[in-house]
Amino acid sequence: MTRISRRGLLTTGAAAAVLSASGLPLRAQAKKGGRLRAGLSGANTSDSWDARTHSDLFMIASAQGAVFDSLTEIGADGTLKGELAESWEASPDAKVWTFNLRSGVTFHNGKSFGADDVIESLQMHIAEDAKSAAKPIVEPIIEMKKTGDLQVQLTLAEGNADLPYLLSDYHILMYPAGMIEEAIAKGIGTGLYQVQSFEPGVRMVATRYADHYKGDAAGFFDEIEYIAINDNTARMNALMTGQVDAINRIDFKTEALLKANPMIRIQEVTGNQHYIFPMLTDVAPFDNVHVRQALKYGINRQEMVDKILQGHGMVGNDSPIGPANQYYLEMEQLAYDPDKAKFHLKEAGLDSLDIDLSASSAAFEGAVDAAQLFQASAKAGGININVVQEPADGYWSNVWLKKPFCASYWSGRATEDWMFSTAYAEGAPWNDSHWGSAQSARFQELLVSARAELDSAKRRDQYGEMQMILRNEGGVLVPMFANYVQAISNKVANPDKVGNLWQMDNARMAERWWMA
Repeated sequence: MTRISRRGLLTTGAAAAVLSASGLPLRAQAKKGGRLRAGLSGANTSDSWDARTHSDLFMIASAQGAVFDSLTEIGADGTLKGELAESWEASPDAKVWTFNLRSGVTFHNGKSFGADDVIESLQMHIAEDAKSAAKPIVEPIIEMKKTGDLQVQLTLAEGNADLPYLLSDYHILMYPAGMIEEAIAKGIGTGLYQVQSFEPGVRMVATRYADHYKGDAAGFFDEIEYIAINDNTARMNALMTGQVDAINRIDFKTEALLKANPMIRIQEVTGNQHYIFPMLTDVAPFDNVHVRQALKYGINRQEMVDKILQGHGMVGNDSPIGPANQYYLEMEQLAYDPDKAKFHLKEAGLDSLDIDLSASSAAFEGAVDAAQLFQASAKAGGININVVQEPADGYWSNVWLKKPFCASYWSGRATEDWMFSTAYAEGAPWNDSHWGSAQSARFQELLVSARAELDSAKRRDQYGEMQMILRNEGGVLVPMFANYVQAISNKVANPDKVGNLWQMDNARMAERWWMA
């Protein structure tokens, strides 16, 4: 068996036979005890403990960040760690993976964790009628075999050097075999915190699970309370008045008020989060590549960064791969050019274009303002955009993936294949532009070949070409990459290094932070 390193390269030598990762080191400065109260956006009344449906921070932080565990975990420094998997090995072609599981792990109902739980938890995502965003990750596994009480072997149809990374996806949580429905109903996991109460779309309260396998190295609070506060102003006021100790997604318009409060600090993290306008490329007029190209030249990206992000980010180039990714390609920047927008409209056989663009603050802070900026800049190119302001409640179920053109965002992913497979693979549930072989057979071909390529130089070329295809022809406008900007009371402390894969320290503040 051969180890695959975090960069996807083959390593040699006896010491490289197994990739092993331990839990977090004990921090001398971390104090145990206290109650963390966080005001978080992204909550819905339809929320549940079924991780297949999770799409925003509130449930990600509640589930993967507190109550449940995955097989692997992305550390704050971007390295891959074992969570419920202690180590793993791969065949030379990266098709057969063997995962060795931690011993002594129990679910909150007392059931011991083992191989059966892994297999049933993975099978959830490919069950008939299952609507899981992780289906593209699990579906390539053609065989799941229990090779010991604490060992599973996964065989892939094609090699994938990124599989251990993919299994850290927040949708792929471990549930107790034979009682998954009960676990979803009650929130029964192996995480650091055990559910005490859960009101979907309102709040979640959990207490530290005694004798957890991570010991004293993580999970320092006695209790956590996550309060759903989707409204930006209400979230800021809750922090300012001491009702909560931390909030995500601050409103840049009121940032000065938070900075003026000596009891609050602003935490800014640069990652791969990107704000986007996806269009359904199999729906007219967006099925015409020249229409898509006209829209690409009709958007003033720098203006959006300046006015919406107010400097907290960078200009995007219609590719979801950001500077935090290994194979990020610095391409010539698409510039705002109304004349080129008019040219492509003519190539599409149009003198002008009239379209609707749905937007809501649920998509990202300032999404409606961003849509209106787009409306103003596109007009000079003959594109007339009608901005439809949608309600925040139900935006992800009623607008995203449903309306032909809308505002949205992605946190980005740690690897290129993870991002592409989740949002750009043909047939993927979260493919929000319906990007497929009809739009670019070459892209879909590269997606399959690149994930099995173990030569880093060849892989870089393939991912570079894929980024170029999306920039030139893709159906997702990526005008800006946005930093994570959140605010925390000085009553709460955190490590120097904070994760940049997701908001609030990769949504794991309950695991990594403590009371000051």
